[in-house]
Amino acid sequence: MASPLLHNVHGSGQASEWVQRWSHLVPPGGRVLDVACGAGRHARWFAARGHPLTLVDRNAEALSALTGLGEVVCADIEGGPWPFEGRVFDAVVVTHYLWRPLMPTLLASLAPGGVLIYETFAQGHETVGKPSRPDFLLRSGELLRHCAPLRVVAYEDGFLPQPARFVQRVVAICEAGQPNAGQPRYALSALP
Repeated sequence: MASPLLHNVHGSGQASEWVQRWSHLVPPGGRVLDVACGAGRHARWFAARGHPLTLVDRNAEALSALTGLGEVVCADIEGGPWPFEGRVFDAVVVTHYLWRPLMPTLLASLAPGGVLIYETFAQGHETVGKPSRPDFLLRSGELLRHCAPLRVVAYEDGFLPQPARFVQRVVAICEAGQPNAGQPRYALSALP
């Protein structure tokens, strides 16, 4: 079972600073898959930037508020089949959600050149709040290990004080299947 959502952090508020910081790596007009999208804070961020969206969550009530933002899919991605089999996206965004068996599927859902933007709770978080079960907390370096087939552009593992939380977060690019055009340049910040 995945970690419960923290409605004050994951819900309908502002997009995560991590997602905002790295969304410039999603190609203009690139299709974004928002996994466990909740009330759609990241969906709204990407929609405002003109990205076509596919949103998935098991909470039909939360999804009902997202009608018109893109393709909205109500599915149990832990207990049922992956609803996007054979499809790829220019970005896969996941925050405050962890279901380890889904990790290979998420990576396989990236188009060549696609970007994974992932942020969730890590070990140590049990000392400051919920989730606190080890099943819901990433182990040291775990996201890096999952992203080994990708080109990691950014990675953090540590404590954030406001609100107090331990997190791991990664941004990684699927370089497989891309034509070899020399050393790629992934901007570490949005261009002015």
